[in-house]
Amino acid sequence: MKRMWMMAVDLGTSYIKIGIYDRDGASLCIVQEPAGSYSDETGAYVQSGEMLYETVLRCMRKAVGAYPQQASEIEAIVFTGQMAGFMGVGKNWEDITGWSCSLDTRYLGWAEKIRSESGELIGGLCGTSAPLMAPKILWFSQAFPEKAKKIEKYVMLNGYILGRLGGIPVEEAAIDPSLLTWSGLADIRKGEWSAAISEALGIDAGKLPRIVPSDHICAFLTDKAAKAVGLRTGIPLVIGAGDKVAGCTGAGLKEEGEMVFEASSYGALSCFVSDFIKNRIHDEYDCLIHPDGYLAHKYIPGSGITLKWFIDSFGDGSFEKMEKLAESLPPGCAGLMAIGLLGGSAMPFDSSQKGMWMGAGYVHKPEHFYRALLESFCYDIALSIDSIEETYGSRPSGRILMIGGGAQSGIWGQMLADVTGRCVRRRNAGNTTLLGAAAIGYRGIGMADSCEAAIEEGKEREVICKPNAENAPEYEVFKKRYARYRSGLHEYFAGL
Repeated sequence: MKRMWMMAVDLGTSYIKIGIYDRDGASLCIVQEPAGSYSDETGAYVQSGEMLYETVLRCMRKAVGAYPQQASEIEAIVFTGQMAGFMGVGKNWEDITGWSCSLDTRYLGWAEKIRSESGELIGGLCGTSAPLMAPKILWFSQAFPEKAKKIEKYVMLNGYILGRLGGIPVEEAAIDPSLLTWSGLADIRKGEWSAAISEALGIDAGKLPRIVPSDHICAFLTDKAAKAVGLRTGIPLVIGAGDKVAGCTGAGLKEEGEMVFEASSYGALSCFVSDFIKNRIHDEYDCLIHPDGYLAHKYIPGSGITLKWFIDSFGDGSFEKMEKLAESLPPGCAGLMAIGLLGGSAMPFDSSQKGMWMGAGYVHKPEHFYRALLESFCYDIALSIDSIEETYGSRPSGRILMIGGGAQSGIWGQMLADVTGRCVRRRNAGNTTLLGAAAIGYRGIGMADSCEAAIEEGKEREVICKPNAENAPEYEVFKKRYARYRSGLHEYFAGL
């Protein structure tokens, strides 16, 4: 009997990853290729669309070459990946702007302008205080007016790759609902583009892609693309969902108040909620559209990237060694405190935010500085949980599921448990983002219950970190101090 397979493509910031899954969610393979970038001026961080497309083709060829028999039985291809950024393409899908994510900070002046002039409108309709697509469109139009005239559609990365693989007219470019929030241009309750926001900002809504469900088949693999990677022509291409939403799907998040912390390049907390309610007091979270509801969501720009930077710059390249040293230290790192937002603060939005350590003395060693970074990320997540509880009027689930590469870290999981006062379940087996994308892909071809076995099996292998009651009083003090300093130091960061 023919076995069915789903190819899931993860378009990440650092890597392109591809996984092949059967209907039970069993992974045949996961392969990856580095995703390069270029910077030709201060603040620039751009990824060439053509380069990314070629990397995807190379990664697909690697997966197909390793398992040619199973590759012949692939039923569909689905996409996930980066959720915040923009890309402008021409009438033949030519890359006009490059893929520009949040690490490309040249748009921040426009972000501040939009926030001050239209923040209430965007926050109330789109669920975010930190939109990316809208200010990047306005920034690019002003900075590169001649290039901007050539743009036919503004797309996200999954829509671009799908459009290239499927050879569809650029007028049929698509986006799924999970990516609408950080566009800053949508009404997420209605799941449609907001005419009110487009008019207020002066953005041509006709250049925005059509909105389709996450499990929608948007195109079919062209003969040219199929020959380039070794697959058969006509394989359905499912739009999929952003990586944070796909990760929550792969983790089995679907009950009110359940939480997932993805410890990855962009650390993020997601709490499943049935309704969109924006917190207008602290702005500690945004709301994303999930296939079955909403996610009250907080992400920390570059948290995992920051940890790797620290290990590479001040350690010997070994996470394991640094974490073992940091684990032996007491809460609070002997008076050393960090603000680990080297990539800025998205929630609450503060484009001037920088990273720093304070309270350093002769007693402090690299492991103190590393542990202080981990503690700062835990404080940020805990403040978001407090904000969700404040807004929704009820305590989120007492458990946090930790996924991503950082879930292998025992110290981070235990620290998060101590800071939040909740049990943290670490799932360090498998790739929940690719698994979740595969599940969405199977829905797209009419197999809605696929991958459930692997999702349930993942729960059985979780490591539980219970909160240490002795550390709770200290961490409560440190969390409140962190909140004061994070906001109170704004003018000093701006002065730099």
